[in-house]
Formats: sequence, C-alpha cells, structure tokens
Amino acid sequence: MTERKKILLRLDPAVHDAIAKWAADELRSTNAQIEFLLRRALGDAGRMPGNAGRPARRGRPPKPTPTAGPALDPDNGPETDSDAEPGGGAGGDRGDPGGSGRRRRDRGDGGDLEAAP
Repeated sequence: MTERKKILLRLDPAVHDAIAKWAADELRSTNAQIEFLLRRALGDAGRMPGNAGRPARRGRPPKPTPTAGPALDPDNGPETDSDAEPGGGAGGDRGDPGGSGRRRRDRGDGGDLEAAP
C-alpha cells in the first residue's frame, strides 16, 4: 500500500462535532469519515482521479500469520491469566482493598463473596 498523505485540517468545532457524531453512527473514525465524504464529493463532481487508491479497509488490520512452531492445544496449552485462580496466586486477592492477603471465595448462592478460612 502506498504512503498516505498527512495533512493538518482546521475545522469549525461545530462541524467537527457533527462529523464525529456521524462517524460514530457509522462505526468509523472521524478521519475515515472525512476521507469517505471527500471521496464521495470527488466522485459526485466527476473529479475522482483514476489512479486513486482504494479506501483503507474498515476495522482492525488482520493479524499476521504465525510462523512455523508447535501448535498449542487449548486444553493443554500454557496457563494464561484467564486460567489462573481468581485470587491471583501469591499476594492475596486484588479485590481486597484492606490488603489482608486473605483469599475470597464465592458462596455459591449468587450473593457476596466471603473471606476464605
């Protein structure tokens, strides 16, 4: 993809706010919305250059493909933060503002947590 031009654009704050709201309604960034509007205006006026690149794809760029390596089985892979015990291991519970170091457990009834013995 070719290098994209960077420009400084001064806008009336009310115009910027209107474009930003419109962009949010269409799940675009304000920058992408401005480019969309400029491209549409150029096309409507018959002034879109034939060599203009395509607009940038919406959303996040695709993740790079992993290089050769061992495939990880989700059931037997390395432990992640989501697999760790709720208390976070040593150092006690992060949700314990008093810093007592005691772990907390769920009572199982949907109520509050209680300190584990």
